[in-house]
Order: sequence, then structure tokens, then C-alpha cells
Amino acid sequence: MTPVPPATAEVRRALRAALDAMGPPDVVVACSGGADSLALAAATAHVAGARGTTVHGVVVDHGLQPGSDATARTACGALDRLGIEARVAVLTVTAAGDGPEAAARRARYAALRAESAARGDAPVLLGHTLDDQAETVLLGLGRGSGARSLAGMRRLDPPWCRPLLGVRRATTRAACAEAGLEPWEDPHNADARYTRVRLRREVLPLLEDVLSGGVAEALARTADQLADDDAALAAAAAQVLPGARDEEGTLDAAVLAPLPAAVRRRVLRAWLAEAGVRGFDDAQLRGVDALVARWRGQGPPSLPGGLEVIRTRGRLALRRAPRGPAG
Repeated sequence: MTPVPPATAEVRRALRAALDAMGPPDVVVACSGGADSLALAAATAHVAGARGTTVHGVVVDHGLQPGSDATARTACGALDRLGIEARVAVLTVTAAGDGPEAAARRARYAALRAESAARGDAPVLLGHTLDDQAETVLLGLGRGSGARSLAGMRRLDPPWCRPLLGVRRATTRAACAEAGLEPWEDPHNADARYTRVRLRREVLPLLEDVLSGGVAEALARTADQLADDDAALAAAAAQVLPGARDEEGTLDAAVLAPLPAAVRRRVLRAWLAEAGVRGFDDAQLRGVDALVARWRGQGPPSLPGGLEVIRTRGRLALRRAPRGPAG
């Protein structure tokens, strides 16, 4: 038997462990044509075939770069040659206030979520690596984010599955070389206008030099540790919320006040999310928390979407903020 090359074997082991944990009959593999997703697709074609798992490939064309349609077709052809039936999802990306990159990400995830739903809620395999995780944690640190953000990306967050979070980017490149696959090089990955690119090319190499190596692995371990902590706190919050909320959806501040701050804020976050509030930041969440922990009769904190939270008779309620006098 011909030995499996080392990088290919490592990627396959990571994928096999993820599939063993889920046991799905179908999976969707998202592929940009880059080294990470291409190595993942090759491993999926091999491992899933041996297990009888059906693989569906999706290549997303955001239409944001010249020639993106040709790049998508090339990636789709690579999947076909691997034995994966694939299609190109062409998107129309509308830039929002947070920029085209974030808008493209939202559109991409919406398309992949739709593909999952069309396949019976099949897991969507994403090619994020240990290096991506380290960059995510470093970004969170620089922005002063809390534990939920520093926990980074989850390996399994249905429908998303990231089998390669323990695999280095260099390994996926080596796996492509071992398989004779030619990955696409995204020009955005060399564009220093993007913060993540500068982290990858400037900050992380400097940290590796100053701290004598192992920084990316250490950041990824930090994410794993914080993910465990966050899961425990989220579970505690989930037990509290039903008893604190009444039929009208308001919260009893007296139930929340004795809780540890980390649990209390998670209860509030879950309550706001269930009410459809999106895009609130840590400062806004802490403003809502102050209605419980530091109540002094203060005014209602504002939230995105023209909403606010008020405290009346010991209960928190969400309402549409009154409009000021016309100019």
C-alpha cells in the first residue's frame, strides 16, 4: 500500500474526527479554490466516499473582483475532478455601513445556509485553519472584545463545521502540493488595506519572533479554553432566562440582580437576541445591564433599530424609542 503523504494524512485525520462526531448522511463543502478549502475538499472526497457520505460542493462568486466568474468556474471544475458534484452560487453583494468585506461575508453565509437547508440541514464544511483562529483571537484582543469573541470560531456551530481549526495553513498548502492541486491565490490576501492581512503578514510574525515561536498555537489554545468557559456560562444563563421572563416578554430585575455579572449579561444578551435585536455592542449591553446592577433611575439605553430598554416596576421591557420633536 502506498503511504499517504504527511500533510494529506493530517487533513484527512482532522476531517474524519469531525465527521465521526456528527455522522451526517450528507455534507456541503464550501470551496473558494484557495489552498485551505481545496485541501478540505480533497480530503472530504476521499473520507466521505469511504463512509458513504454524499458530498455537495458550493463555490461562491461574490462578483467583487474582475474575473471572479472564471475563478469560480475553475474551482468548480477542481471539485468535479475530485468527484464532488458542485455548483457556483452567484451573489449580489450590497455594501452596508460596516463595509464590503462584512457585506460579502453575510451574503456568503446566507447562501451557504440556504444550501444546507436545501440538503436537509446538512453540515457545511468550512476551511478555516488554526492560523485563521489565531488571527481571530488577536483581532478580538485588539478590539477589547469579551470572552465570547475571544473564544474564536467554533469547530461545530450548526450548520457550520470547521474541521481544520487544529491544522496549520502551511499544512493545507502542502496537502494541495502532495495531491497535485493548484490553489487559487486571492489577491485580497496580499492587500495591506485589510487589517487581517497586516496581522497575518506583520503582527503575528513579529510576535512569533519576540516570543520565540508557538504564538499561533497558543492563541488557538486560548480560544479553546475560553470556548469551554463561555459554553458553561451560556448554559447557566439558559437556565435562568425562562424563570426571569414573563408571558409579555419582560424580565424581572430582582431575579437577575444577584447573578454573577458574566451570567447576567448572557441572560440579557439572549433576551435581546430572542426579541430580534441585532448588532448591539458591548457598551450597549452593559448599558442594559446597568438597569439591573446599578439602577439609579437612569434613562433607557438605546439599541440598534431605534429600540431601547426601559425599567419600570422592577421589570425590563424592550420598546420602540419615542421620536424626538420634528426639526
